Amino acid sequence: MRRTFNELYAFTVVARHRSFTRAAAHLGMSQSALSQTVKNLEENLGVRLLTRSTRSVSPTEAGERLLSRLGPQFDEMEDALEALNSDRQTPRGTIRISAGEHPAIAVLQPKLADFLETYPDITVEIGVDGGMIDIVAESFDAGVRLGQQVAKDMIAVRISADIRMCMIATPGYLERHGTPKAPEDLTDHRCINTRLPTHNGVFAWELEKDGEETRVRVEGPATFNNLPLRLASALDGIGIGYLPFDRVEPYLKAGQLVPVLEDWWPIWEGYHLYYPNRRQMSPAFRLLIDHLRHRV
Repeated sequence: MRRTFNELYAFTVVARHRSFTRAAAHLGMSQSALSQTVKNLEENLGVRLLTRSTRSVSPTEAGERLLSRLGPQFDEMEDALEALNSDRQTPRGTIRISAGEHPAIAVLQPKLADFLETYPDITVEIGVDGGMIDIVAESFDAGVRLGQQVAKDMIAVRISADIRMCMIATPGYLERHGTPKAPEDLTDHRCINTRLPTHNGVFAWELEKDGEETRVRVEGPATFNNLPLRLASALDGIGIGYLPFDRVEPYLKAGQLVPVLEDWWPIWEGYHLYYPNRRQMSPAFRLLIDHLRHRV
């Protein structure tokens, strides 16, 4: 019976992740062992539960029916075990958060040192991913996005002030290529582009002045999906960069970078921690939310 229970749980994890690789990482076992576990379950039940291909895994019709029955029950058991933390003197557990690169660097990491020292039995895992992933399917407890990007069916808690974006360049670049006077002038400049992970497209720069909003699709010699590389390229004088103000402020003060079209710098709604509204919060998760919460 115990073996069947473990096999059933392994099946639900694979079915939800739709990947043996991600499910094996979640369960802390090898991919080959997990594949054999699910295969044994299918043989014992006499029915195929998963459709496998070289690129994906998906439940069969029978697998979907089984998942719909078992999934909520395993969730309830996990919630019951998490609730036991409230009976312990010291909160404990692992909290997994998916976040983009900038909030991970600028918001989460600076606030973690004090929290982890105060609660040594709590572990926080941050997965940096700029894409709009499904935190439930990927087994994250919470995610971090800008306020306007959070789905309506999620609970959201603001964890940062508003984010000011800016355009900057080195004095040397502007001496060689001139200074843009209006947003449309950017199309004639060498700009450092950002590759979006979700749709694999190039980000159009969002600008705003006195309530007027515009988007400019720029071109240039370099494109990155990484914030530190965009900053380094701007400092190298490759072109004009579009970056969060807090990342470039020290270089502006030092004169290594100068503002470009400063009156068009937009302000975005701050970052929010979000999580499913059906999630039963563990004491550890509740403490982390309170610690991260933005206070004016």
